[in-house]
Amino acid sequence: MSEADPQPLLAVEDLSVAFRAREGETVAVDGVSFAIRRGETLALVGESGSGKSVTALAILRLLDGSARQDGRILFKDRDLAQLPERAMRDVRGADITMVFQEPMTSLNPLHTIERQIGEVLGLHRGLSGKAARRRILELLDLVGLRDAERRMGAYPHELSGGQRQRVMIAMALACEPDLLVADEPTTALDVTVQAQILALLADLQKRLGMAMLFITHDLGIVERIADRVCVMLKGRIVEAGATKAVFADPQHEYTRRLIASEPKGRANPVPADAAPLLEAGPLKVWFPLKSGLLRRVTGHVRAVDGVSLRVRTGETVGVVGESGSGKTTLGLALLRLTRSEGPIVFLGRAIDGFGVAQMRPLRKDMQVVFQDPYGSLSPRMSVADIVAEGLVVQGAARSRAERRAVVAKALTDVGLDPAAMDRYPHEFSGGQRQRIAIARAMVLNPRFVVLDEPTSALDRSVQAQIVTLLRDLQRERGLAYLFISHDLKVVRALANYVIVMQNGHVVEEGPAESIFAKPQTPYTRALFKAAFALESDAPAELESA
Repeated sequence: MSEADPQPLLAVEDLSVAFRAREGETVAVDGVSFAIRRGETLALVGESGSGKSVTALAILRLLDGSARQDGRILFKDRDLAQLPERAMRDVRGADITMVFQEPMTSLNPLHTIERQIGEVLGLHRGLSGKAARRRILELLDLVGLRDAERRMGAYPHELSGGQRQRVMIAMALACEPDLLVADEPTTALDVTVQAQILALLADLQKRLGMAMLFITHDLGIVERIADRVCVMLKGRIVEAGATKAVFADPQHEYTRRLIASEPKGRANPVPADAAPLLEAGPLKVWFPLKSGLLRRVTGHVRAVDGVSLRVRTGETVGVVGESGSGKTTLGLALLRLTRSEGPIVFLGRAIDGFGVAQMRPLRKDMQVVFQDPYGSLSPRMSVADIVAEGLVVQGAARSRAERRAVVAKALTDVGLDPAAMDRYPHEFSGGQRQRIAIARAMVLNPRFVVLDEPTSALDRSVQAQIVTLLRDLQRERGLAYLFISHDLKVVRALANYVIVMQNGHVVEEGPAESIFAKPQTPYTRALFKAAFALESDAPAELESA
């Protein structure tokens, strides 16, 4: 923060937001006030649904028509709450930009990455042609997107979740804004790229004098990046102060609970004679690269290249690696949701040649929780219909009353109020939507579940609850998990066996205890060192790495 410029760049004064609904108004933000100076980072932390993201959207006037907003938002001595919409459009994208929590909701699926970033540069900087292309390449290189020149022509669905998040960050930084509002900007990123992005943001902030409002559930990031922190609970700020002071001596009981929250315990033991539930490999999933007017195949992306694995009844196999390493593609291949070459045996049956109709009866036993809950939940269906959809397809609950009873229990199991089952996905926070996705997968009592970053959108306290829930369900039902994650702390708490992937290959694998105690390859050691950089219980092998 600049001592020569004591005036805040942004001052939020007594901000309140309420949403109108059939049953009345729901207060999401209740009398919030804070200020951010140039070059300063203020972190908003709190559980899902505490009002963090609503506060950010209110600053940019991006709330929908059901919202009633009160209070002042002073930015460069102008009250944004009173600006006409045309003036606000000039502020957004140039003076204040935002990185949203879920990349698929803010990237146009019909446009290439080059076109989407180019639109921002054309609108706010007047750049086009070669000048715009040079700037786009520079931005993509800055945020660590590999093969940036080749990826410029890609569409969002052709990128991994972490790669899409990096594109969003590049777009937000394109015009070198005065204030960056970052809503969980590293949620989808693996730990090594997360460290790069945080370092990049800090560097840009120092060079440009940019201020940052950083919204996150990861307290390790708050400690690393924020000058000051505001802790939110049920729409209110319950504690605020310098980051070091708040972490050293938290005053509010809720803050103390957040700081203490961490996924604890270790994986459920697997009997030595546990039968294999799923065996696969060597598997190969190659995606063609097309170019030219005739779109001829000029190469392949080897997303999965010769990977073999076995998952036993009651076992959790953790798959870790950087974004784009092939983790999610491997999970989809095992579920026959993407084409692959190589044998896949599930419950003693070879399913690698099965089509859609043959796979349908097996879907009850094979479920998935996707990385992006907003993209996998229909906005036109209520939560009750979303969770009950599998019950209807499989004929597992015949009457409406029976379905609602089963849905109510599933929602309770993942920490949601069953009374909210008639609401729609947009009425929930990102973390709450992720819990809905988990309930949908578990409601059919499957045998095998692919969990693709199931806790990435959840705050730490809820992560700990979900980890405990997953372990309890596994122990009670003999569930097998393929757990895909970049959060190694969660993997350590759940996995019996760990596979480390890089560029479509397995670079290291073994029992979780052995991998975490003494990683063998430089790549694995780098991953673990980034993940446990702030931890006192880092593996001993990493201390001298």
